Amino acid sequence: MTTPKHVAVYYTGGTIGMQQTPAGLAPATNLSSVAAPIFQQYSHQLQCDWFISEPLIDSSAITLSNWQTWLNWIDSKAADYEGLLILHGTDTMAYSANIIALARPHLAIPVIFTGAMLPLAATNSDAPLNLHTALAAFSLSDFTQTAIAFNGQLWPAIGSSKISTEQAEAFANPQFGTLAQWSATTGWFNTTLSTSSSPAAPIRYCISPYARIHCFILTPGANLDMITASLTHNPPDGVVLQSYGNGNTPTDSSFLAAIRQISQQSIPVLNISQVLQGCASAVYAQGHELRTAGIINGGRCNLETALAILTLAASNHWKKEQIENLLHQQQLV
Repeated sequence: MTTPKHVAVYYTGGTIGMQQTPAGLAPATNLSSVAAPIFQQYSHQLQCDWFISEPLIDSSAITLSNWQTWLNWIDSKAADYEGLLILHGTDTMAYSANIIALARPHLAIPVIFTGAMLPLAATNSDAPLNLHTALAAFSLSDFTQTAIAFNGQLWPAIGSSKISTEQAEAFANPQFGTLAQWSATTGWFNTTLSTSSSPAAPIRYCISPYARIHCFILTPGANLDMITASLTHNPPDGVVLQSYGNGNTPTDSSFLAAIRQISQQSIPVLNISQVLQGCASAVYAQGHELRTAGIINGGRCNLETALAILTLAASNHWKKEQIENLLHQQQLV
């Protein structure tokens, strides 16, 4: 008989465990009992221990301090468990999954995020399928990634985004696609899991609650003046610039001067495409002056990944070269 894998379940809040209140849906503490029938179906494969975050939060209220608290929890459990399941609200799940994946590489165990668009107790909830997908993921051989399990899909954390507030198919990874698909009748299929390489030494990056990353999206019109003024008079610890197409921006002299100025102050500016399946790269002459102003080419980074990278860069005092090395390691450029 196979010994069940020991999995730690961390319930942080989110719609999956919410109940109706006079003010609207809010996290409730009894999710483990409501979810018990689903977990019981995996009792021959998994031994699950529940841990409840205090306080439970709606994921739209997440802070950098929450992330550091969750990293501390991961550090306290990783050595004693063969997998970690994080139950999380959908609004910022992709942000959290990205930063956990990048802040705790080489954990050597899977970290699976899931949640739901409707509470588990609601009629026609998507939560059962999402929980089944997440719990089944721990049976995948040699799987040690951080991933999002949702609607029968297993998405790599890095590059994932929430794409819908209306449909059960609420997440996607336009750049890297799905790792595997699951159904109750078929089990896992269409798997694209890479073979595990030799385990690397554990790395632990911290998250400062004071890291200030400004994110700007370019649009036609006057917002270029707003971005320029903000960079000039309120310089942050890092900038994510969502530019057009392959990383192109207007050749506005004041804007480019502001980018050049903060780059010279060693404040990283990560230039990414605002296109869902875009890649910032040196293709068009229109983007040449921005590239020479000192920005970092974010390649295939989406917003969630870019924010995670610069939050860690600011928190751990990374230089430009360290950010560029990480982008290459993650096959983003």
